[in-house]
Amino acid sequence: MSVRLVITDAMWDRIKPLMPADPVRGRRWADHRGTLEAIVWNYRTGSPWRDLPDELGSFQTAHKRLLRWAVDGTWERILSAFLAAADEAADIGWTVSVDSTVCRAHQHAAGARKKGAHDRAEPDDHALGRSCGGLSTKVHLASDSHARPLTLRVTAGQAGDAPAFEAVVAGIRVPRSGPGRPRTRPDTVLADRAYSSRAIRKHLRQRGVRAVIPQPSDQAGHRRRRGRSGGRPPAFDAEAYKQRNAVERCISRLKQWRGLAMRTDKLAIAYRAALYLAAILIWARA
Repeated sequence: MSVRLVITDAMWDRIKPLMPADPVRGRRWADHRGTLEAIVWNYRTGSPWRDLPDELGSFQTAHKRLLRWAVDGTWERILSAFLAAADEAADIGWTVSVDSTVCRAHQHAAGARKKGAHDRAEPDDHALGRSCGGLSTKVHLASDSHARPLTLRVTAGQAGDAPAFEAVVAGIRVPRSGPGRPRTRPDTVLADRAYSSRAIRKHLRQRGVRAVIPQPSDQAGHRRRRGRSGGRPPAFDAEAYKQRNAVERCISRLKQWRGLAMRTDKLAIAYRAALYLAAILIWARA
């Protein structure tokens, strides 16, 4: 069986220095590149772990490594390193778009213990929710103007978009290559009508971030009915709003992996780690 690999030599040259070192004691770890290819193959094809081809090694090794690096923050550190390098090269578009997408959950994603989660980072509900469409998970993300993810967050599928907005924006943290604090403030934030609220606009205004968010017709009608007490309509730049397609293209990139478009993981930290790995490869190709 011939397995199509994803990580090119150029991509690995950028990723390899950021991978964890072998433990001081005990056996050396299996080849990191092969392990990453195994994880990528599983989520790209949406196959069960036990169907991993022999050429890619042991499925237990790949799955344990995915969880280990999710718990110790390795995936986030690698993505932060790529963001820092891109920021140094002035390659990040700071017109940031925020949105979310619902991913259906396979029946195999259910059944994890509600109490005594794998780690404190694992939510009690495992980021799974049941609605009219069935079991699902919602992925909230922010992308730069070039359709590349800056931060990711997962919640239950029935969760609203607006309550997660501040947490998503707070997750934008790009370290400086030299001295100085990480950059956490975009120039502009683009979002759809689901994020139109006074609280969100006030939050962005206090941080000095320009908000480009259209107002729903019911909010506009309510403001007009109140007359002068309704205040002025919020500013809206229709031309700048056209750039919001960047986050839609970013979501499409992530969902090219079948294991991300439909969740089969029981644990939210495993699913989130796979999202971060997909984001790392998007930046590694840049």
